[in-house]
Amino acid sequence: MTGGPPTASDSRFLHHPVMVAEVVDHLATIPSGVFLDATVGGGGHARALLNARPDLALIGLDRDPSAVEAARAALVDRDATICQARFGQLADVLDAQGVSRLAGSLFDLGVSSAQLDRPNRGFSYRHDGPLDMRMDRAQPTSAHDVVNTWPTERLAGVLRAFGDERYAHRVAAAIVRARPIVGTAALADVVREAIPAPARRRGGHPAKRTFQAIRIAVNDELDQIEPALHAVIDRLVPEGRGVVLSYHSGEDRIVKQVLRRRAGLDDEARFRGLPRAAGQSPPAIELIPRGSRRPRAQEVADNPRASSARFRAFAKRGTQPDEHDREAA
Repeated sequence: MTGGPPTASDSRFLHHPVMVAEVVDHLATIPSGVFLDATVGGGGHARALLNARPDLALIGLDRDPSAVEAARAALVDRDATICQARFGQLADVLDAQGVSRLAGSLFDLGVSSAQLDRPNRGFSYRHDGPLDMRMDRAQPTSAHDVVNTWPTERLAGVLRAFGDERYAHRVAAAIVRARPIVGTAALADVVREAIPAPARRRGGHPAKRTFQAIRIAVNDELDQIEPALHAVIDRLVPEGRGVVLSYHSGEDRIVKQVLRRRAGLDDEARFRGLPRAAGQSPPAIELIPRGSRRPRAQEVADNPRASSARFRAFAKRGTQPDEHDREAA
């Protein structure tokens, strides 16, 4: 979901879609029907696809009301229905819209520049702002609650699991000692001081992993991925296609595991050479390619925030990869 930065004072929801050419290229041949953008953001990916495929109808979801407003404006001249909802609620939204089958889908996970670059949203360690980090500010739990009320062990567990923070317990203990912490700049300072000096000089800003982990915990991001992917795969028509863009190892690990399982590759590794057991479901999808793709060097040069993106794509069984996809595999 990460895009190029607008100015910090810009009130619009500006978002530069990542790997948009690859997304459109993979989805350009899907059947006519309904396309689901489960994380529509400012509508950049969706508009690019609908420009290439004006016969598609779009359902777009986003939990951030600012993104919903921006997507509606960006897609006002298209057959697009934009709903405020978490992607974990996609099955309920599709049922409410009377949509049982999908021609294609896109998940662009993570946080967008439109959120990172607004200090009042509290996502960034680079700008001082309130400890918020809620994608939907109507939800009750904010970063302030996590930072100022969670016990040390729970906080350290989040930093390890969602931020891969090597010094999770040190950072968590420092946060607890510094309470109350009232803003993002104060939190970033506490984290910086908690991490040993040699480690501060490696891997970017020392608070990056802590802010990522707290944001994921506040928004319950990872627990939604697996059920949402299963729901989309189950609704795809034969020859339907999907794309998932992830931006850190925790997201990508879940995506990879789900897609490999639904493609039958885990079974293939365990039971290679053995006949399929009676009643065992055949693979639902094929991966195109089996691994992930990375942004092109020029895109990373133009938008450094795209550097962490991982592109995974799949097709519902019943179709064969085209020649371009075979070469990529």
